[in-house]
Amino acid sequence: MSKYKPFSTQRLIIRPVTIKDAPFILELMNTPKWIKYIGERHVKTVEKAEAYIKEKAFPQLEKHGYTNNVIIRKEDNTKLGTCGLYHREGKEDPDIGFAFLPNNEGKGYAFEANNKLMHVAKENYGLTELSAFTLEDNKSSRKLLERLGFKLLGIGNLPNNDEDLLHYHRVLDFNNK
Repeated sequence: MSKYKPFSTQRLIIRPVTIKDAPFILELMNTPKWIKYIGERHVKTVEKAEAYIKEKAFPQLEKHGYTNNVIIRKEDNTKLGTCGLYHREGKEDPDIGFAFLPNNEGKGYAFEANNKLMHVAKENYGLTELSAFTLEDNKSSRKLLERLGFKLLGIGNLPNNDEDLLHYHRVLDFNNK
């Protein structure tokens, strides 16, 4: 994991999630929007958040060099949310995902962090395309994906989940959004 380099924007530091982030991850995973749009993960203690990080984030980072990242505001070191790249079994392209605590929404942090993440995906990881999945009624997620240059392909599913999701796609060619 030492080969991974955090990255930053004008206002944000974006770095891989660590065990020390477990209390923050616990809070984030139990927000109403997380439960509604991402799903109930039954993570109700710091210990379960630690286990979730070890089981989900660390293997991705070790195998692919990318994972779920914590987004931190430089100004006051406040953890705002997460964004990451996820390589899912049976899927050709990794997908991008994000979540924020409610009081950090609508301030441009999601666009700033995910826009930088896409550039890092191309420059550092050699990725040329990304997917994204969201529920049809998650209007804020859909709006952000479209603002980031993702195009709706149709309906798709994630492994081990039969729920129909909107499947978005983006070629990482920053000359032509």
